[in-house]
Amino acid sequence: MKKMLRNLRQSVDYIHAVTDIQPQIALVLGSGLGAIVRDIKNPVKISYENIPHFPMASVEGHAGELVLGTLCGRRVVTMSGRFHYYEGHSLADITYPVRVMKFLGAPVLLVTNAAGAINRGFKVGDFMLITDHINNFKQDPLRGEHSDELGPRFVDMTYTYDRDLLALAERIGKRERIRLQKGVYLASTGPSYETPAEIRGYALIGADAAGMSTIPEVIVARQMQMRVLGISCLTNMAAGVLERPLSHAEVIETTRRVKGDFIRFIKAIVKEIRV
Repeated sequence: MKKMLRNLRQSVDYIHAVTDIQPQIALVLGSGLGAIVRDIKNPVKISYENIPHFPMASVEGHAGELVLGTLCGRRVVTMSGRFHYYEGHSLADITYPVRVMKFLGAPVLLVTNAAGAINRGFKVGDFMLITDHINNFKQDPLRGEHSDELGPRFVDMTYTYDRDLLALAERIGKRERIRLQKGVYLASTGPSYETPAEIRGYALIGADAAGMSTIPEVIVARQMQMRVLGISCLTNMAAGVLERPLSHAEVIETTRRVKGDFIRFIKAIVKEIRV
């Protein structure tokens, strides 16, 4: 744990040497959803490979850089490209950037992902506000050594996704005529997609959408007392819901098609978040 704290300070010191921006909102953008970075004013872009102790992103559709600047009048730090367990990273690596963004000063985390819809009432291209989650990683990123500098040892997850932020996003969605759903997000390790039998089982335990990310980052964000808003872009129906196979190309194509609405939605939320 002493090593992690030392590494975090070195990462933050490097970023401070590049820019003095103190972010108000941290954003983590999922597969194909990084286009909003182009709307950040006076951006300072820092490649992950240049930040001490950062892992490297390797998934198609992920830019792999930290971007700091101003979006809709708010100072933001944007993680364009996240790290996944299926790439071979540890949970400590996956969640490391969230700790860095909190150390930079961001009190709010807005996290997005691409997910497959389990709920048959949902449609491809809808956005789902995450109201709760099911951790099918069967691991916890807080396991192991502990330091009070990172937050409490035992973290309450009753209100993981901030109720005020959810209400704000819902109001904005109605106003902007965004196709919104609300539901429970389940994450597994990947990279294989779920089987139809697994999806039927996940539906039985209350999951509305399935993906391969987000939950480790959210757990760490809550340990560090960050307010969290999670949004899934429903890029496909989950395995077995429709009679056709799944592909990453479909994920990218759907996010390309809905990115205009996504950018409009996220910008409106960022503008109205109270920080």
